[in-house]
Amino acid sequence: QVQLAEFGGGSVRPGGALRLSCVASEYAYGSYCMGWFRQAPGKEREAVTRINIAGDTHYADSVKGRFAISKDNAESTLYLQMSSLVPEDTAMYYCAADHYCSGSFDLWGQGTQVTVSS
Repeated sequence: QVQLAEFGGGSVRPGGALRLSCVASEYAYGSYCMGWFRQAPGKEREAVTRINIAGDTHYADSVKGRFAISKDNAESTLYLQMSSLVPEDTAMYYCAADHYCSGSFDLWGQGTQVTVSS
């Protein structure tokens, strides 16, 4: 079974940038829809962004214009470039796969923590 692993989290000051990576254990991204989610302490998990097989993207209003999702099918890697970070972006970030592009994400990584603080 394909496994996902996120990398690149850390601590950054407001206004800073981070790039998250999500690596699949075997080739997957060319066939699946993919997404990034986040969950802050005491809050529900929220969808941040997603990308379909054709490369079409969708973003939550809260990150539009600041975050960018991309994928490298050859490297089986999904990216989340985050810029102009604000404290409200602090959360555990997860990548996920939607095998049937149905809107139901059925494979998840273990998460990587992003902390935005001065």
